[in-house]
Amino acid sequence: MKIGITGGIGSGKTFICQLFKALAVPVYNADDEAKKLMNTDLRIRESLIATFGEATYKDGMLDRAFLAQQIFSDKEKLDLVNGIVHPIVIQAAKDWAEQQKARYSLKEAALLFESGSYKDLDYTILVTAPLSVRVQRVMERDGVTEEQVMERISKQLTDEEKIKMADFIIINDGITPLLPQVWSLHQKFLK
Repeated sequence: MKIGITGGIGSGKTFICQLFKALAVPVYNADDEAKKLMNTDLRIRESLIATFGEATYKDGMLDRAFLAQQIFSDKEKLDLVNGIVHPIVIQAAKDWAEQQKARYSLKEAALLFESGSYKDLDYTILVTAPLSVRVQRVMERDGVTEEQVMERISKQLTDEEKIKMADFIIINDGITPLLPQVWSLHQKFLK
């Protein structure tokens, strides 16, 4: 079984994935893999250079600051980058999932619903947390301002929109115990 796990920035989806990993569940982190592929996949490299110019790569590596500056407040350019990167990352995730021997595997992706890749999965899990908690977590983690966090959040679907598409929800509000929620889903997926 292939299961997707997503949540807005600061929801704690990566931490939840660590709990599943502790239960010997293989986890594919689409965001980490996308970063790797942006440096190693020739199709991505050539498309990004064709779109944004030679400055996109410096010393053979993606210049993240340059690319971020290009797409920061331009949704059209962000959509262009996603259109280049997402199909290749989605295919890499499919290839990875096919090689797994466990009863089920997880695909962790921030833009699981936005990219449409959830359609290739058996189930989806949404990790939720109150907006104030998410903002605080990201500010502490990334050393950014509340405005910068809200800018990132504005580029993602709302939890309300994601809840309509999710099969299961894990509440990560810092109050509700996580282990029983993860264990319950784990048992369900093993059956």
